Amino acid sequence: MTSSANKSVDHVRIFDTTLRDGEQAPGFSMDTGAKLVMARALRDLNVDVIEAGFAAASPGDAAAVSAIAREVEGPIICSLARLTEPDIDAALRAIEPARRKRVHVFIGTSPLHREAKLKLTKEEILARVARLVAHARAACEDVEFSPEDAIRTEREFLVEVCAAAIEAGATTLNIPDTVGYTTPEEIYDLFSFLRANTPDADKVVFSAHCHDDLGMAVANSLAAVRAGARQVECAVNGIGERAGNCSLEEVVMALATRRDHFGVTTQIDTTKIYPASQTLARVTHNPIPRNKAIVGKNAFAHEAGIHQHGVLANKRTYEIMDAESVGMPSNSIVLGKHSGKHALAARIRALGFEVGDNRLNEIFVEFKKLADATREVTDADVVRLVAGETRDGRAGPWKVRRVELHVDFEDGEPPKARVTMEHDDGATRTVTEQGGGPIDAAFAAVCAIAGVQGRIVSLDMHHVAEHEVGPVHAQAVVEVSGRRFSGAAREIDVADAAVAAFVVAINQAVDFEKATLAGAA
Repeated sequence: MTSSANKSVDHVRIFDTTLRDGEQAPGFSMDTGAKLVMARALRDLNVDVIEAGFAAASPGDAAAVSAIAREVEGPIICSLARLTEPDIDAALRAIEPARRKRVHVFIGTSPLHREAKLKLTKEEILARVARLVAHARAACEDVEFSPEDAIRTEREFLVEVCAAAIEAGATTLNIPDTVGYTTPEEIYDLFSFLRANTPDADKVVFSAHCHDDLGMAVANSLAAVRAGARQVECAVNGIGERAGNCSLEEVVMALATRRDHFGVTTQIDTTKIYPASQTLARVTHNPIPRNKAIVGKNAFAHEAGIHQHGVLANKRTYEIMDAESVGMPSNSIVLGKHSGKHALAARIRALGFEVGDNRLNEIFVEFKKLADATREVTDADVVRLVAGETRDGRAGPWKVRRVELHVDFEDGEPPKARVTMEHDDGATRTVTEQGGGPIDAAFAAVCAIAGVQGRIVSLDMHHVAEHEVGPVHAQAVVEVSGRRFSGAAREIDVADAAVAAFVVAINQAVDFEKATLAGAA
């Protein structure tokens, strides 16, 4: 049995619903293979509960829940079910292979749900709760009950429903803000009221499930924790119905960073947060916004000169947590038009060069000119500036001449790419490579032609409708010899844009090596 006695009172369980509430949101659907990949990432995160799906929703969902139940050990594996026998039985069958399992049942309790959706009276709902929670508990000793739209349910009736669920055998009571309607003060008061007035409240774990319609899902979840909730239902990158769910990475890091305020802990391995976020972005093909808290590209990046000066002196001046604590490689000083001389000097030293104050002043003038002309100044740019080369190295030695992609799902062969590139010296080279996908194969061909070994860190593409020429914009970040280089390109075709961006980044890597060798000489 999973009960409040199994965990210390300062432990908050993380119930992840990325694969259920998150996956059912438009644009985030995952097949069984993608769900398994994500479930493994959640296992590595060490979440307490994985809500693997809604088994009664479709045969595919049931199959995915069963696959996760068979293959993923560690977390409790849970399936959602409406408060009906067929739904509960479908959930039980799906989670049966799991070593640790839970059934999560729900029924609407607010006046709007009772009258408009269910056509049930209060008495009929109470009778269902008593009978069907008991039915679930007879087959599974870990049962979670949710009164859907609890926030808009009359408090006295909510107490009755919760009491009926506890009496029937529920071990967790989830109080969902189904439509993202509440506020931190209100939900704090509600959890305090329920814990004080529900009979046998001390026998169950209270849980919060908050949506982000008004942008307060994380704040509301944290308020519920302050009021005694010891489980938070959340999703990686905050995905979920409509505006999404409480963001796992945000609520976990808030509890970790401000333990002095909340006085509780989770069992999450925070160093696996960024990898899990990246995994979700990859399997759902939904990039993470740059300004996303905790996991966005800008979360630990600094371009403003005042901020850079402070961070270089002491990271705590502008960072309340370390990038490494969430699995990012390090904090990032981004050189751009807002950067100051301190940041440029620090980057020059990091690249192995020593320059005097007079030379630094000269380089800084050229740096500002370059920064005004581009979004970001790379390490390759800095090396060229130190060496006295002010040309825009983004042209580089290689140019794309032709890209051909080949994918045949019937012949069983790996995707191929045939890329032709021309060097500044006039030489032309064509290479054919295989890869996990056609773009991956094209990148391998670019690296083979340029004579470097690299890997794709990220590739972002979007269509700019107002541009008649080159409406597809691609931005790539690649890693060569442990150093990252970025490239951007705009083309008419998606493949051409991606490969052109790769070539820009690889050109930077080639130029960087050449300039570094020249500087060392």
